[in-house]
Amino acid sequence: MKDLAIGIDVGGTKALAVLVTPEGDILDELRSSTPQDTTGGAGVATARVLADQVATLCARHGLDPVDLPIGIGMPGLVRRDGRLAEAANLVGAAGASFPELLAESLGATHVYMENDGNCAALGEHAWGAARGIDDFVMVTLGTGIGGGIVTNGVLMRGQNGFGGEIGHMVVQARGAICGCGGFGCWERYASGGGLARLTFEWANEGRLPVLAERCGGAQNVRGEDVTRAAGEGLDEALTLVDDVAWWLARGLANLVAILDAGHFVVGGGLSVAADLLLPRARVYLEELTFGYDKREAILLTPSGLTVHAGALGAARVAFDRLS
Repeated sequence: MKDLAIGIDVGGTKALAVLVTPEGDILDELRSSTPQDTTGGAGVATARVLADQVATLCARHGLDPVDLPIGIGMPGLVRRDGRLAEAANLVGAAGASFPELLAESLGATHVYMENDGNCAALGEHAWGAARGIDDFVMVTLGTGIGGGIVTNGVLMRGQNGFGGEIGHMVVQARGAICGCGGFGCWERYASGGGLARLTFEWANEGRLPVLAERCGGAQNVRGEDVTRAAGEGLDEALTLVDDVAWWLARGLANLVAILDAGHFVVGGGLSVAADLLLPRARVYLEELTFGYDKREAILLTPSGLTVHAGALGAARVAFDRLS
């Protein structure tokens, strides 16, 4: 195994790259915006950002990207061969093989790609809240909802490698339209993007009057305004966060019914509000889960790696596949 690896967590709005030791220690990190760009071919604009991140981290530490293990966690349907089949929240990237694109731009020979939710699960299993736990579901609340399902210590990938796409489980028949083209997907209600959508609707329906006044109009209220105000105890913001917690629990209850899941680790950008969301979600999970009182305790815990889970997991993928 190499002494260092780079892991990159690619999301709908940002990419986080970390330089990591085999013990999971982060030596350096770099954040960049991800482009929503269809020019230049599938994934080319995104690959350019990732290549710049790798080159910058290598230059800072005197490393050669040619031999360095590099892992990429990508949102969407990642085939077993590392090609991105579809990505609802990353315009212009579908069909790309990022390992090939980084090999072309950097000469890198050890680049591996996995779904971002799967990466987060692997990161938490190796170094975070799921360390020593061989059966759990990772739930990442970002622009959408990603997931990774670990059973008997092994990541469930499914027939095509697409396993764990829990954000596109339908929780509301004929509900809000999703970037995947469907309606009523879980991520439209319980992700950071879902919070933004609900905030827009509530503000324009006059249900957030104090925040609208604070922000200079309903059109200016953002999801982060809601979570900040909820942390301050503002009733209207707490009510909206409570609604998101109900939707979070609705999806978790579905997963319990399907998988008999007993442990959820919740991460992603929206998990910064975990102290607001998770207590209420636990209450609703008990109400919504079939046979809750007949099951062993269902644990719902925040990520141990917080915003670094996906990037650390991507580095874990690179270490594991190179060894």
